[in-house]
Order: sequence, then structure tokens, then C-alpha cells
Amino acid sequence: MKPYLKFLISRAELLILSALTGVLTGIACIVFGRVLILAGDFRNSHFFQLVPFLGVAGFAIAAVYRKWGGESIKGMTLVFETEWNRKKRIPRRTIPLIIVSTWLTHLFGGSAGRESVGVQVGADIGFNLGRQVHNLQFSRTLLMAGIAAGFSGLFGTPLAAVFFALEVIVAGVLNYEALIPATVAALAASAVAQAGGLKPERFPLAVQLSYTPVTYVKLVVLALIFSLVGQLFSWSLKKFRGIFQNLLDDTRLRTLYAGFFISLSSILLFQGRYSGLGDNLVEAAFDGGTIYAFDWILKLLLTVITLSAGFQGGELMPLFAIGAPLGFILGAPLGLPPTFCAALGYVAVFAGATNTFLCPFILGCEVFGYDYMFVFFLVCGISRIMNGNRSIYVYQKHVVWDPGSILK
Repeated sequence: MKPYLKFLISRAELLILSALTGVLTGIACIVFGRVLILAGDFRNSHFFQLVPFLGVAGFAIAAVYRKWGGESIKGMTLVFETEWNRKKRIPRRTIPLIIVSTWLTHLFGGSAGRESVGVQVGADIGFNLGRQVHNLQFSRTLLMAGIAAGFSGLFGTPLAAVFFALEVIVAGVLNYEALIPATVAALAASAVAQAGGLKPERFPLAVQLSYTPVTYVKLVVLALIFSLVGQLFSWSLKKFRGIFQNLLDDTRLRTLYAGFFISLSSILLFQGRYSGLGDNLVEAAFDGGTIYAFDWILKLLLTVITLSAGFQGGELMPLFAIGAPLGFILGAPLGLPPTFCAALGYVAVFAGATNTFLCPFILGCEVFGYDYMFVFFLVCGISRIMNGNRSIYVYQKHVVWDPGSILK
């Protein structure tokens, strides 16, 4: 067989597997996402019957992971290590463990996200499909396609999902080998998930803004603030994990005591305003709801405590729920439309916390509209540049461009 024909067949096989990764991940996102919505609604309807038992649920989650979890307890770290070829497999128990434990975290009032589940499920599906055809290079590419599929399936933003997959493993380098497979998987997962009833994140803006030099100065100030808050989140997550580990080596006791603290806080703080994903705060910022000046910091603290203690979920949706209220309250003092600043906070805090640029920039366009493309580009770029390569993903690699190496 001629080399070029062999290459074409190989690419076609990879794209078929990418589409299959997207479809399977999309189906998994439907099951996970719809049950998660039901869990949140059920928690809100039976708040006092469920939230006081978050610590007990945490103890059960930690106990199950301790007995049967194995390497699955590493979560996103396992995805990073597998992509770097440090691990040859992702345990299949990862999917049911992360899904059920995240449902329990949300059902009993923990403050956490959901994307980590989609990303891990997608990565697991993609990587294992590659192993089925005995091609390690396919496996690593399909792992990235699975990351894109999981993000896209839950958020309904396929383009942002593609660049999340390309950026998040190694900051500063885009793996273009995975570009088309990730795009195919993301589009397939988004289409399947939406057909299954998962609504995409969309908050169309209708804001008229005069772009004067003073406006640009205000936008730079906002970007710097959002970058600092993103760094605060990633720093706090790392710091609290260390503190909890030093105080209590037993993860079961960590989740038990932290769960009781979160339960008490949730009851005292507006009866669950900061429980779950935080989508109530995001919707309030864009749909005329009530936003308090302290919403962002309380959501940040409770999310950090929830995830640091050992509960399952994710960080991205809480980052949106931190950034949107923060931007909203900064709008009036700066003389800018609050909903417009909320949109900037939504994406720029994400950029500052994850050490990514293209994903949050495109995310802003997909969620809020392409009319504001340049502003999203500006604030996400500044937030990313000023974050000092800090990230919520502690095992993310960083590559610094050296122009001198090109000239040698």
C-alpha cells in the first residue's frame, strides 16, 4: 500500500473514532447532566432534609474511593499523566465513581462544578477507544478529543471546548495534531447532548458601548482584577488542600468535618445560595436578579473548601459564578454596563485561573455573541498574561517561548 493512501486511511479511522468518542461522551453527558439538574432541584425542594448530611455523604464518597478507587482518586491529574505517557491506562472505574460522587456532592449541597466529570469521562472514552485499535498515538489524540467532547457536551460551546483541550495540558503550546479530531468530537458531543435536552450556555448581550481611551483604561483595570481573582482561586485551592492534608491525613474525616462546616454555612448564608453549580448567581447577573457585593468571595471560599476537602465536581462553573457577580458589582463604580462587565468577569476569571487564553476568549463569543469579540480578546489576553502561569491544574505544564532558539 502506498504511504499516502495508508496515511489517508489512518486519518479516516481516527476521525471515525473521534466522532464515536463525541457521540458516546454526549450520551454520558446527557445522563450525568440531567440527573445533576434533578439532584439540584431536589436539594432545593428538600433543603433542610439533605444539606445537613453533606459531611456524611462526603465520608461515604471518601470511603468508597479509599477502598475501590485506586488511581481514580487523582481525577484530572490522571488525565494529564496519561496524555504525557506516564500512564498506560485510565481505570474504567473512573467513570462511575466520578459521576456518582459528583451527584452526591450536589445533592447534599456542596459547592462544585460539573465539567471535570465531562472531561474525565470523555478522556476515558477516547483513550480506551484508541487502545482498542492498539494505537498509542491514537489513544493520546483521542484523549484530547474526549476532553473537548466532555466540555462541549456539558456547556454547548464546541469551539471553546476544542481550544480548552488543546491549551489545558501544556500551556503555551497547541497540539494541532489533535485539532480536527477534537473538533469532530466536540461537535458530535454538543449535537447529541442538545438533542438529549441539555441546553447550551447562552446569554446574548445587547449593550452599546463607546470605545474611548478612558473605556480602554477601565477594561484593562477590570482584566487585572479578574486575573487576580482567578489567581486567588487557584492559590486558595492549592493552599487549602495542603492545610487539610496536614490537619487530617484521613480523607474520610476531612470530608466529614468540612461537610459539616459547609452545611452550616449554607444554612446560614441565604439557605443554599452558594450550593451547587452557582448557575443561580450567573443567571441573576444577566437576568435582572439580585447580586450582593460579597457573592463572589463567598462562592469562591465555599467552592475551595468543598473541592479541597475531597468532594467531587469541578472548578469551571464555579469560576463563572465568581466572575459574573464580581463583574456585575464592578460595573457601576467604573461607569460601565453591569451585565457587560459580568460577561467579562465570566470569561476573564476563568482565563486567570486556568492559564488559558483562546478557550475563554472563544467561550465569550459563543456564550455572549461575536459582536464583543475584541473586548473578550483584550480582557482574556491580559488576564492570561498577568497570571504568572498559575493554574487550578497543578500538573499543567508551562512552555515559555524562546525566540533565541529559533535564530540558532
